[in-house]
Amino acid sequence: MANVLLIDSDEAAIASLLPALVEAGHAVRVTRTGAGGLVGARAQRPDLVVLEALLPDISGTEVCRSLKSDDATSEAFVIFVSSKNADGDRVAALELGADDYVAKPFSVREIVLRVDAVLRRLSRVSAAQPAAGISIDRGAHRVLVHGRDVNLTSLELRLLCALFDGGARVQSRESLLRDVWGNQREVTTRTVDTHVKRLRKKLGVAATCIRSVRGVGYGFDAPRQEA
Repeated sequence: MANVLLIDSDEAAIASLLPALVEAGHAVRVTRTGAGGLVGARAQRPDLVVLEALLPDISGTEVCRSLKSDDATSEAFVIFVSSKNADGDRVAALELGADDYVAKPFSVREIVLRVDAVLRRLSRVSAAQPAAGISIDRGAHRVLVHGRDVNLTSLELRLLCALFDGGARVQSRESLLRDVWGNQREVTTRTVDTHVKRLRKKLGVAATCIRSVRGVGYGFDAPRQEA
């Protein structure tokens, strides 16, 4: 079971999604404004946020940006549901750190399956291993660099784990898209580069572990050790 926050002003969408998510075993809270959603997320720290892009007060994009930049909520998964279906809107949401983007009209069953799929991405792996000063506790969603906590979003953690698991083997941007983003059509290789850049910045002195191979992709050049 996950704690889900549904931020949507569309009463029809709420009426269909709320019972379906509850039936799937999740604890669900609903708010109809972006501001209310941010307050609720900071107070309750949901595992996942289902977020409408068009809200009556502030945009879903701004809500996502605030969630991902706040230490209290940055770990929450975010799935956009929106009547806006332009590629630019999808890419903007995904580059902000959203984990998925579903256009309206949608199948309620599809949303439930996507929620479950997003939650499984992190729970599949739980090993904690250190490498060159980097310690990853996947189950606790915690990364340490030389003993210092590094605050990563859920997507950034998945990217770090994918690079770490690949070791020195160079992984193409396309393979990282498949493994980290789930092959979402709207995500481009430029998105991979953007998130690697953000990840390196957060890792600080350990950023050199992520090796770039021009025109190919990325490898992880750190000695592998058991925790």
